Amino acid sequence: MAANAASRITVWEFFQQLGKTFMLPVALLSFCGIMLGIGSSLSSHDVITLFPALGHPVLQAIFLWMSKVGSFAFSYLPVMFCIAIPLGLARENKGVAAFAGFVGFTVMNLATNFWLTMKGILPTTDAAVLKANNVQNVLGIQSVDTGILGAVIAGVIIWLLHERFHNVRLPDALAFFGGTRFVPIITSVVMGLVGLVIPLIWPVFAMGITALGSMINSAGAFGPMIFGTGERLLLPFGLQHILVALIRFTEAGGTMEVCGKTVNGALTIFQAQLNCPSVHGFSESATRFLSQGKMPAFLGGLPGAALAMYHCARPENRHKIKGLLISGVIACVVGGTTEPLEFLFLFVAPVLYLIHALLTGLGFTIMAVLGVTIGNTDGNVIDFVVFGMLHGLATKWYLVPVVAAVWFAAYYAIFRFAILRFNIKTPGRDVEVARQVETAMAGSVGKSGYNVPAILAALGGAENIVTLDNCITRLRLSVKEMANVDVEALKANRAIGVVQLNQHNLQVVIGPQVQSVKDEMAALMNMVQA
Repeated sequence: MAANAASRITVWEFFQQLGKTFMLPVALLSFCGIMLGIGSSLSSHDVITLFPALGHPVLQAIFLWMSKVGSFAFSYLPVMFCIAIPLGLARENKGVAAFAGFVGFTVMNLATNFWLTMKGILPTTDAAVLKANNVQNVLGIQSVDTGILGAVIAGVIIWLLHERFHNVRLPDALAFFGGTRFVPIITSVVMGLVGLVIPLIWPVFAMGITALGSMINSAGAFGPMIFGTGERLLLPFGLQHILVALIRFTEAGGTMEVCGKTVNGALTIFQAQLNCPSVHGFSESATRFLSQGKMPAFLGGLPGAALAMYHCARPENRHKIKGLLISGVIACVVGGTTEPLEFLFLFVAPVLYLIHALLTGLGFTIMAVLGVTIGNTDGNVIDFVVFGMLHGLATKWYLVPVVAAVWFAAYYAIFRFAILRFNIKTPGRDVEVARQVETAMAGSVGKSGYNVPAILAALGGAENIVTLDNCITRLRLSVKEMANVDVEALKANRAIGVVQLNQHNLQVVIGPQVQSVKDEMAALMNMVQA
C-alpha cells in the first residue's frame, strides 16, 4: 500500500521486496504439498496393506482427488512466480501487473519456441535432442526450461515495464492503447525479444547455477549446514527467501530425472518423486535441504529455549510472559513460524542467535547423516506426520523425536546458562518489560488482538508512513522521519522486535497475526487520511 508519494528503493530494499513476493506462490506450494502428501501416502500400497479400510473406493477417490489438486502448484510453478513478482512489486494497478506477468511469460516461451524451430531443433520427439537443448513442455509449449530463475528474471523485467508504462499517455489517435492497456502490449514486444535471446544466453546462467550446486555438494555433509545456518543468519534482514528459492527451485539444489522428466531444485525433486507412482522413497540429496533439517531446532531447540526463558524470568513475572512464550512455541511447532521466539532474544543477545543459527545448520547435517528423508518446507509437526510418519519407516521419522530431544536439552542448557551468567534481559527478567507485556496483552483491541491505533501512533501516525506492507510475520514500512518512530512504545504494544534498515525503512516483527494487523492499520490510515 502506498500511503504517500512513492519513493525510489535501494538495491537492499528491492531484494527484500523481491523475497516477499515469493511468499504468495510458496504459501500455495506448502498447502498443495500437504494435499499431495496426504493423498499420495494414503493411496499407497503399503498404507492400504497396513490399514485395509483405507482401500475403500470412495476413500481412494478422495485421496486421488487430493493428489491431483495438490500437484497443480508444482506443474505451474514458474508461471506462478512470474505472475506473483510483478503483482507483489507493483505500487499501483497490481491486477494489470499480474496479467502482464502471465502474458509476458507465455510470449517469452512462444518466442523461444520460434527460435528453436527456425534453427531446426524443433519439432522433434528425439529425447536426446530435447535433453541436449534443455527443451521441456512449458504451458504446453516446447521451450527452453529456464525454471524458477528464468521466471524470476522475467517477472522483474515485466515489473520494470509496468512501472515505466502503466500511466503512459499516447497521441489521441492511439489513446485507446495508452495507460494500463499499454503494459501487456509493450510486455508482449519486449518479452518476445527476450525469448529470442534465451537460447543463446541461458546456457551461461545454467553453468553458473550448476557451479553453485557443485560447490554446495562438494561440501559433503556440511553443505546442508551451510544452507541451514545461512538461512537463519539472513532471516533478520528478510533476505532468506532468495537463498531458499535458489536451493529449492534451481540446479543449485540438485538435478534428477523423475518419471522420465528432468527436474531441478531440492523441493521440485521431492514433489516430483511424491507425485510419481513408480518412485518408492525419497532422494536423500534433495530432502537434506528441506523440512527434516529444520525439525531439530523447530520441534526441540526453540521450545527448549522458550522453557529456559520462562524459568529464568522473575517468579512474579512468569505468569505475565507465559502466554507470549506459549503462543510462540505453538507458532513454531505447529506452523513452522519461528520469528515470534527468535526475536525475543535476537536483539538482547545476538551471540545467542548466532549459536541458534549454527545449531539449526548442524540439525540439517545430522538429519542428512542419519539418512532421514522428510521433505516439504516448514519443518513443523504437520510435515513430520504427513511426509514422515505417513510414508512409513523408510523415511526414518522415528529418529526425529530423538534428535529433537537432544536439541531441546542443548538449547535449554545453553540459554539458561547464558541468560543467568550474563544477565540477559529476556522477557520477564526486566520488571518494566514484563509489566508492559501484561498491559499490552490485557489491552488488546480489534480482530487482530493487537492495539493497532497505539501501534500506528508509535510509528508516528498515518502522516509519517510512506508505504505499508507485510510478509509472513513482519510489517514492512517506509517512513518520512525515523525520529518519529517510538521503538519502546511498539514493543510495549507486543511488537516482538523492530529492525531499522536505514533512515527511512524499518520492519516491525508482529508474528502470525501480522496480516490482520496490517489490514486494520491500512483501514485506520484510510479513515484518517479521508
